[in-house]
Amino acid sequence: MRVIARHAAFAALGLMLGAAGPADSPVNVPEPEGLYTGPPKGYTPATLKGATVIDLKGLKKLLPEGPVLIDVVLADRRPEGLPADRPWLPTHRSLPGAVWMPGAGGAPLAPEKEEAFLRRVAELTGGDRAKPVVTFCRPECWGSWNAGKRLVAAGYSRVHWFPPGVEGWQDDHDTAVAKPDPAWAGVDSARAPQR
Repeated sequence: MRVIARHAAFAALGLMLGAAGPADSPVNVPEPEGLYTGPPKGYTPATLKGATVIDLKGLKKLLPEGPVLIDVVLADRRPEGLPADRPWLPTHRSLPGAVWMPGAGGAPLAPEKEEAFLRRVAELTGGDRAKPVVTFCRPECWGSWNAGKRLVAAGYSRVHWFPPGVEGWQDDHDTAVAKPDPAWAGVDSARAPQR
């Protein structure tokens, strides 16, 4: 009996470890009702209701239409303990032509940040909610899923989610240095105390 119990325990452990396997594992992650508020990195659903999930081939097919490319990769933080007089110049690389709005896929997002995100996307699309928009960040990143979900909820009809993200693009294509979108970054600086 102990041998059977031990084998059952190992089988259960194997199933749990299998659920935390590589990105191509058959883990079925259901879509949450609203925005995902858990850890930003982890397995994501294979779907995004109201949006089109695209791979690299789908993105390349869409590019001639001039979609708005929205990168929501979080900005790197200054390393703790790095003396203030030492330069720290992080560089973010993204898809050429992408608009980088670090953290725009966070949830919850302060109301003024959410309004700023939707206002900026409206500017980028010229107010055309049928213009294609692609959200992305890194593989297994909930931020781009959330950003796409926000746009669908706001009435955008051609939202595309690109789960492979920057890494999926750079496997076969050049990237470009991206700076945080000034309109997006300005929301934080307008609220930040002066130093």
